[in-house]
Amino acid sequence: MSSRAVCDDLSARTGGELRAWPVDGGRAGTVAAVSSDVPPPSAASVDEVIAALLAGACVGIPTDTVYGIAARLDDPVAIEALFALKGRAATKAMAVLVDEFETAAELGHFDGVATDLARRFWPGPLTLVVRRREGVVADLGGDHATIGVRCPDHDVVRDLARAVGPIVTTSANRTGEPTIETAADIAAAFGPGLAAVLDGGRLSDAASTVVDVTGTGLVVLREGPISTADLTDLP
Repeated sequence: MSSRAVCDDLSARTGGELRAWPVDGGRAGTVAAVSSDVPPPSAASVDEVIAALLAGACVGIPTDTVYGIAARLDDPVAIEALFALKGRAATKAMAVLVDEFETAAELGHFDGVATDLARRFWPGPLTLVVRRREGVVADLGGDHATIGVRCPDHDVVRDLARAVGPIVTTSANRTGEPTIETAADIAAAFGPGLAAVLDGGRLSDAASTVVDVTGTGLVVLREGPISTADLTDLP
């Protein structure tokens, strides 16, 4: 779907316009609201974020868990900028958000366990670490033979990923600092490093559960909204 079509669809589903307003005198990009706490997303605000991503910029986005800072998977310069903004060591990987399972399967090898987990918990707060497919060469940090993928339970983010392709993301805070809960604070914290920030209201949920399924079983690397008991209680 084209960016224009995505925006038209979002505008129709949300039923209205919203304000997009500059932060820090316009130097820190734009904050555009996308939650029930503020006016719903207009075509222009979502289009601005799509345009920023396509132009190679980093942006701030809400998800179904916490805010993230994001760039396109196929843009190595933007990914490098994302690591610099985060202050993240190259030994720690960033995850990739996708619009649907089929896209995830183009990035990594999903065996029976990984597929079962994805089918059961996606869209949702579960990041699956799988073996990368050949041709996925982005430097996401960590083990270059694997990739962490998630399909979020957030319509706007999935639509963004559908418009620009898979999105590399990490939580919207600098390494070692608390997670930032509002779009305005994200724009203030990262300044001109972010071209735009979508406002999803205050987000204070836990980050996603992360599971490594590259071996014979599953290894919980981080427990979040989905518990270990939930993961091991497969039908």
